[in-house]
Amino acid sequence: MRLKMPANVRLIIDKLMERGYEAYIVGGCVRDSMLGKEPDDWDITTSAQPCEIKRVFSRTVDTGIAHGTITVLIGGTGTEVTTYRIDGEYEDNRHPTSVEFTTNIAKDLKRRDFTINAMAYNDQKGLVDLYGGMEDLSRKTIRCVGEPCARFGEDALRILRAVRFAAQLGFTIEKETCEAIQELAYTLKNISAERIQTEVVKLLVSARPGMWKATWEMGITKVIMPEFDEMMVTQQNTPYHMYSVGEHTMKVLENVRADKILRMAALLHDVGKPVMRTTDAKGIDHFKRHSEAGEKIARDILKRLKFDNDTLNIVSRLIRWHDLRPQADEVSVRRAIHKMGDDIFPYFIELQYGDIMGKSEYDRDEKIILNSKIRGTYLKIKEEGQCISLKGLAISGKDLIELGIKPGPDMGKALSEALEEVLVEPEKNNKEYLIEKIKGRT
Repeated sequence: MRLKMPANVRLIIDKLMERGYEAYIVGGCVRDSMLGKEPDDWDITTSAQPCEIKRVFSRTVDTGIAHGTITVLIGGTGTEVTTYRIDGEYEDNRHPTSVEFTTNIAKDLKRRDFTINAMAYNDQKGLVDLYGGMEDLSRKTIRCVGEPCARFGEDALRILRAVRFAAQLGFTIEKETCEAIQELAYTLKNISAERIQTEVVKLLVSARPGMWKATWEMGITKVIMPEFDEMMVTQQNTPYHMYSVGEHTMKVLENVRADKILRMAALLHDVGKPVMRTTDAKGIDHFKRHSEAGEKIARDILKRLKFDNDTLNIVSRLIRWHDLRPQADEVSVRRAIHKMGDDIFPYFIELQYGDIMGKSEYDRDEKIILNSKIRGTYLKIKEEGQCISLKGLAISGKDLIELGIKPGPDMGKALSEALEEVLVEPEKNNKEYLIEKIKGRT
């Protein structure tokens, strides 16, 4: 067996070995190669210490020298090379109090998270698999190296990474590893929001976003997103639904494409329902204004998880408007685009399709047909370049100033009235016509 490696990676390993050091590719790149996938990143582990790595290569960057990591530059490509190490005690579920370098690869691999990530390879020695990684790959199993509680105690983020890997690879989590997750899920409170956010997104945009339910089952969401726990226990006794809010959310996640914005919006689109649920005398549940409530709650969650402002704003706006129900005619669609914004309308169409697929079959076929027609109308409007916002109007504030209308409420009202007319009849988006129209009202 000979694994394919990039030329620069093979060159680094060969040079280190020529100097008498051990060197292997390690971790995710070995795992992915064994699964027949093209690795995104290539990491090298070596018996050479950082100062020795720097003597072998002329161009290096001290990426994390305290932990033994040097980036070696070959051409325009950087590759991380890390010295075999043994981690000291962990006091914060994240960082070791000390790091000791070693020349024993077995000790280095032993400190890694899961068996499938604890394999190393070079062309001379072949595969180094001391902890059953290949067996777990063949069994499609996520299993900790050694004692699960010890591994999760070292870095609590591994708890979330276990579920993420299971989602990405289509694997199951081994029983003892799963039990340790449930026992130590609370330690995720010690992990930074940024690192949690990264794992959440990777899980959600995987091929199995429905694995998010496992984070609830194992007590993870209780720590990182307790709002989802409320969704899982909120029933929806209406003809339109057949699942709890949380179960419905899982179905929506599985019916929208793997895009960060869409999947986050799908996860949180009904987050306002638990606080807005009412039940009438007939036992029918209602969730009036849940979209507005959901927008606020979603903003709080996204801020808490340190999402960037663009993602926060787009996702929360989608949640605000996800329940809008335009008809498929051009006037209705133009007004809907103007109301929510052209930037999110394509997402809105996709999110509504997923929402439909996550509900009961009551009127489902009709709703799917309507959704498809709205999509077609939207594409026609865009193809024809029809005006859908003030920005697209044939007149501007400057034109109105020349007519003697000063900036302020009067100007805003005049532009809004012009836009409303154009939204109904797009052929009237003509500068001369609109100026004459405004002249007539002044």
